[in-house]
Amino acid sequence: MPLDSPTPASTQYDLGPANASLQVKTYREGIAQKVGHDLIIGVTAWQGTLVLNGSTSSISLDADSSSLEVLEGHNGVKPLSDKDRGEIRKNIDNKILRQQPISFRSTQVERSAGGLSVQGNLSIGETSRPVQFELAMDGNRVSGIVPLVQREFGIKPFSAMMGALKVRDDIEIVIDAPLA
Repeated sequence: MPLDSPTPASTQYDLGPANASLQVKTYREGIAQKVGHDLIIGVTAWQGTLVLNGSTSSISLDADSSSLEVLEGHNGVKPLSDKDRGEIRKNIDNKILRQQPISFRSTQVERSAGGLSVQGNLSIGETSRPVQFELAMDGNRVSGIVPLVQREFGIKPFSAMMGALKVRDDIEIVIDAPLA
């Protein structure tokens, strides 16, 4: 069902790190996965806009891929050190994302049970692919998880120790934003 019935006028929400959270969750695999960590990585430089306006509702987002910071590491043999966090950031900037721009533009936003059904194009560097995901709307908050496969965007998942420790190809982008 299009958004035109419950939203009488256009409402725009400007989102960014000052008022919302955008994170990347990665998971490890391989025979040496115990020495690695499942990571929660925060995007510290981004801006997004959610416009609720009937059938012309839209979502856009631009992120600086060099602004990723490791927030947490889970399930490793030992806690992440500051040196580990620095190495991870260096690998993201130089080997994985290579400081390429990231953007999302919706092509369709519709009401769904409990939220919004979103379709659009995600671009990482020169690779753009269609994505589809659900956003929950609970009161004055929107949140959701966008599952991604890195190789579909030309990204080779990180590996170390001659491939014994790898980051899974499937990752998750998590957004959580109050709509004030």
